Amino acid sequence: MKTQIISIISLFLLFVQTAMALPSDSSSKTELSGKITDAKTQEALPAVTIYFPEIRVGALSDDQGNFSIKNLPASKLTVQISLIGYESITKVIDLRHISNMDFELSESVTEISEVVITGQPGLTEQKRTPAPIAVVPKTELLQNTSTNIIDALAKQPGVSQITTGAGISKPVIRGLGYNRVIVVVDGIRQEGQQWGDEHGVEIDEYGVNHVEILKGPASLAFGSDAMAGVINMISAPTLPTGTIKGNVITNYQSNNGLFGYSANLSGNQNGFIWDARVSGKRAHDYQNDIDGWVGNSAFRENAASALVGLNRAWGFSHLKLSLYNLKPGIVEAEEDEDGGAEEAVERDPKSYQPGAPYQEINHYKAVWDNKFYLGQGNLVALVGFQQNNRKEFESADEYGLYLKLNTLSYDLKYSLSTDNNWSLTGGVGGMWQQSKNEGTEFLVPAYQLFDLGVYAIAHKQIGDFDFSGGLRFDRRHLDSDALYLNSDEEVTTSTDADATERFADFNDSFTGVSGSLGVTYQISKTAYTKLNLSRGFRAPNIAELGSNGVHEGTFSYEIGNTDLKPENSFQIDWGIGLDTKHVSAELNLFNNQVDNYIYSHKLNTTAGADSLIDDVPVFKYTGGKAHLYGGELFVDIHPHPLDFLHFQNTLSYTRGTLSNQPDSAKYLPMIPPMRWRSEIKLDIKKINNWMQNAWVSFGIDHNWKQDKYFAAYDTETATPAYTLLDAGIGTDFTSNKRTIASLYISCNNLTDKAYQSHLSRLKYAGLNPETGREGYYNMGRNISVKLIIPIGISSPKSL
Repeated sequence: MKTQIISIISLFLLFVQTAMALPSDSSSKTELSGKITDAKTQEALPAVTIYFPEIRVGALSDDQGNFSIKNLPASKLTVQISLIGYESITKVIDLRHISNMDFELSESVTEISEVVITGQPGLTEQKRTPAPIAVVPKTELLQNTSTNIIDALAKQPGVSQITTGAGISKPVIRGLGYNRVIVVVDGIRQEGQQWGDEHGVEIDEYGVNHVEILKGPASLAFGSDAMAGVINMISAPTLPTGTIKGNVITNYQSNNGLFGYSANLSGNQNGFIWDARVSGKRAHDYQNDIDGWVGNSAFRENAASALVGLNRAWGFSHLKLSLYNLKPGIVEAEEDEDGGAEEAVERDPKSYQPGAPYQEINHYKAVWDNKFYLGQGNLVALVGFQQNNRKEFESADEYGLYLKLNTLSYDLKYSLSTDNNWSLTGGVGGMWQQSKNEGTEFLVPAYQLFDLGVYAIAHKQIGDFDFSGGLRFDRRHLDSDALYLNSDEEVTTSTDADATERFADFNDSFTGVSGSLGVTYQISKTAYTKLNLSRGFRAPNIAELGSNGVHEGTFSYEIGNTDLKPENSFQIDWGIGLDTKHVSAELNLFNNQVDNYIYSHKLNTTAGADSLIDDVPVFKYTGGKAHLYGGELFVDIHPHPLDFLHFQNTLSYTRGTLSNQPDSAKYLPMIPPMRWRSEIKLDIKKINNWMQNAWVSFGIDHNWKQDKYFAAYDTETATPAYTLLDAGIGTDFTSNKRTIASLYISCNNLTDKAYQSHLSRLKYAGLNPETGREGYYNMGRNISVKLIIPIGISSPKSL
């Protein structure tokens, strides 16, 4: 295993050294200049962003609308022209022949024209991608009331979340979650024990600029575990040269007293870029109309990151370091001496310090991201290291479970864009992992894992048609370590006469072939359709293969199964969209067949009774055939010339079944109910000289009853329908055409409705002593106030 790691690092360094050693020819450098104006009034537009996302270089137009960007590679690049209140322009420019270009911006009326990178051979317009992709911009993230980044994304059609209180959320895409969804940050997949029910995503919400959500198998580009899709968290673009800027964000939420803050400062001096951020959150217990205070639902979060790098005509090289700390309380109920239920921890519900039991997670990450322009193409060389330390404390100073996970990820790929509209990408990627048990309780064995994937992706544009597809081969090898315990449940050796084997050692290799083939057709200037066929692959995770212990979060004794086979899926996606002055709409339908779908089932004794270990029911993982189908509908009505008015509606539906099962087990667990969201929003470009980009919104969030649930073993129960009302208002405060502060006020659950989400794990947390009901309810009315103050230390007078 060490030899493989050394080989990967050596190959990576060789690629970087070779690329950087190539001679620098001044003829390979070029520039782009021009002027930005309003298409209707022909007035110059200042502060317009001109950005090349492929090389992360950009500029701002000056007061006369002029811009100039130097030291660009003489190559085909995609440029984005954007300004709040205007429709963005995306254009591919051949900088070998063009050095001057003017742009005219029209007031924004449509939204389905974003440029995306997730799972694509290059930058592609959203409506020209065969696979369904949703883009969540920074403004939408800010306008949400959310306690973490996954919570902020859960309003998107087809996306939901498995929650454990306000501090822990796991993404679900079209009914599939856990290790079937990959979260990518800074180009590297986030690795933090995703198999655990109560294991969240270790990401600083304030450091995310925008998000791309790919719905459907994405194993072609990302390998194993992307069965359901990918959530790609993308940081803010680098600043124009000669600029130093930052901001301070503060957030207060009324229900759980959440106080959040983040301070950021970044700069670009002649292509040397840097960025630094510190963030934090504090929240006491949340409350609702049924439970009152939900005991021990408090959490604390701290994060910091720093980036340094170079942007040059040959490409860029960036190094980013980050750390993340989360301390969430564990909500649970226990039986007292009289057999009744009582809260596990008695504490002040307004305390910002979680009581025992609680988790403490520390996640450290380093990412070195490089891109070099070589010939007519570019080479991406990316490597990242992560360490995830997860402890579960049973008392204030004593932890039981302690998992330490080290992950080294790598991705080397070369992309070529030809003059006849071909885009080709080939590469190799994967990861090495090592997990250790450092605590006194054990659920999964220690292990070492090595992934290797080889892939090729192509895209071809022929008139109004876009064709894309590719193939990938993956091999995952896993070595699991044996563990022996003595009669005191302490770690010992196999030679100990008192030793019992808790985990047996095993090793296995899993291989899979992934692929996709898709086409989009621009029916007219305003209408399009798309079709995509994809095959996904997922190797079993360590919990499914090697568990042997009580999983406190699910109150079950879990046993792994080394005979499990990899999951393979075949999915068909079809979509049709409309993008006009009056209406933007898109319908996406999917049908997904999953072979060897892994799930747990309860074991019985020979007499037919429940199998128990330490009075806990025993479950073992097995495989079957699953079928998921459904779709999403998005409609945004913005009647021209009332472009400031938006009436947005989304509908999401997913149904998941398991073949050859009795009625109680024929539906897959954790499938979200059908959901309809409707929002009326007013975007007011200018109120007066000191209030601009204002907005007012009112929304309805209706979740239908979920009566198609996994009823076997009392795993799930039916969830009644509920409707929530939301509202929001905000504006930018300006002076001399510059923003001095931005205010966002929003409210979730306006009527303080008492409800339980079907995907809330607290719904099954046991008997609530305060109410005499099963489980806990979700958060009641919550008002969020965000204030953002930008900091501009210096900026170029003329770009």
